[in-house]
Amino acid sequence: MSEESPKQDRAPTEDTALFDTIVNLAKRRGFIFPSAEIYGGIRSTYDYGPLGALMLRNVRDAWWRAVVRERDDVVPIEAAIITNPKVWEASGHLETFVDPLVDCRSCHERWRADQIDGACPNCGSADLTEARPFNLMFKTFVGPVEDESAVAYLRPETAQGMFVNFLNVMTTMRRKPPFGIAQLGRGFRNEITPGNFVFRTREFEMMELEYFVPPADASRWFAYWCEERLAWYQRLGIGKDRLRFRQHAPEDLSHYSAATTDIEFAFPWGWGELEGIANRTDFDLKAHSALSGVRLEYFDQVSGERYTPYVIEPSAGATRAMMAFLLAAYDEDEVGGERRTVLRLRPQLAPFQVAVLPLSRKEPLDALAHDVLHRCQATLTCDYDDTQSIGRRYRRQDEIGTPFCVTVDFDSLTDNAVTIRERDSTLQDRVPIERVVSELQDRIAS
Repeated sequence: MSEESPKQDRAPTEDTALFDTIVNLAKRRGFIFPSAEIYGGIRSTYDYGPLGALMLRNVRDAWWRAVVRERDDVVPIEAAIITNPKVWEASGHLETFVDPLVDCRSCHERWRADQIDGACPNCGSADLTEARPFNLMFKTFVGPVEDESAVAYLRPETAQGMFVNFLNVMTTMRRKPPFGIAQLGRGFRNEITPGNFVFRTREFEMMELEYFVPPADASRWFAYWCEERLAWYQRLGIGKDRLRFRQHAPEDLSHYSAATTDIEFAFPWGWGELEGIANRTDFDLKAHSALSGVRLEYFDQVSGERYTPYVIEPSAGATRAMMAFLLAAYDEDEVGGERRTVLRLRPQLAPFQVAVLPLSRKEPLDALAHDVLHRCQATLTCDYDDTQSIGRRYRRQDEIGTPFCVTVDFDSLTDNAVTIRERDSTLQDRVPIERVVSELQDRIAS
């Protein structure tokens, strides 16, 4: 990792007010809702509303573009959520994917023993049970009979689907190390104490890359991916002062890891993991080879060399990343003597890139405004808002992060031009309707 990499040791200042503000904004404006709220919800489970679904898709697309589409050494895959249980036996999840669980004998709440200080966070009692191992995988049954022969698990990570398909991908795509397999999909972990909004939930979306390299090159590629992934967050709007690397101490490494570095974000409650980059060595491929009897190796026909590749794994959570982008973008300032709330999201992440705002619902202005909307919709994500005053509409769009508003006024009927208003500066420019799409595309790309 370079000398410029952020390595702040200072803990961020706790900001419960910001956290509460973001949670309230997320529900009020349609980003994130408590799941099944009309039935009282279910703990730490959330639904993504209209704006949240759009923004979450944009986070996924930004990762996909950076990790898959813009590279010539990574290919995608979509593996099954439910797979052969032997996959989890070989990976070590059946034996080692556990947290220490304790019960409070006073209030009967359950906690992770390594996250409390000898007392129940709910009632303060020190009368706790002895810690016992709790496996985090969700167990289910395949088929009509619920017995041990039908046991299966919801995947706790997407990585294993890429390891067991290593030979398939390498052969069909004619790849040789270094190359990567990328996957974006759901994961499930039966967390004992989920919390902090969408930071830790039992159902989540993972963005994972398994990058297969010659063993001698593993350290170099590990450093490369640490820097590459940090730069992705910075390009999308998170400042250096809110990011840092945290290297895992040898005693804290996972059973498969020779080195792990987390990219952490300064959340309102402190530093928290956004993404982990691990040197998984050849652990997974060798474990699956041993249990399956299939040699998961690379053979170089030119040199005659045969080896099991090492794997560098950048693993991120899409929902957790979305939360960090919202927190980093939140701002309050003053415009025209009035306070406003604004999400300074990058256009690539904002739910809407453009909002079309007609000054009247009446014809012929309404028809012209819809013509402008349809022009923009061909290449941009758009909102259409024709209710209340133009000032209130600007504030609504600022609060959800829309970078540009296009106002269609009565002069538009004669001069065939519209006004583009920029979110952060609030500056406005008159642009011919024929050029409005290209102008917006240029501004978004800049």
